[in-house]
Amino acid sequence: MDEAHEAPPGEASVRVPLHRIAHARSGDKGNRQNISLIAYDPALWPTLLAEVTEARVHELFRHRGASVVRRYVLPKLHAMNFVIDDALEGGVNAALALDTHGKTGSFRLLAMEIAVPERLLPSGG
Repeated sequence: MDEAHEAPPGEASVRVPLHRIAHARSGDKGNRQNISLIAYDPALWPTLLAEVTEARVHELFRHRGASVVRRYVLPKLHAMNFVIDDALEGGVNAALALDTHGKTGSFRLLAMEIAVPERLLPSGG
């Protein structure tokens, strides 16, 4: 399911959930879910780019029927936006799901584990 990404030779990495290093927000447009992911620290931006790929996000939302995931990078904001097609069971007016707007999608993404260079990991929690 998740690919393992390793730190450069000689550098230790730790697997942590995304919520340790980033925050997110999600919403919808019809049957299309939108999730923005923003790094807490700009030094973590290269790690987010390498670890949080379209393929990994697609795998995370495949069970919801996601057909395509597109990632848009916003390097000056140290953020990325994912547009996930067909992840909302038809959208607000058609779905019987509890979360037809896709608001909880950001929490699912933030639970995904990624490899972070140990030296960049914030202390605590």
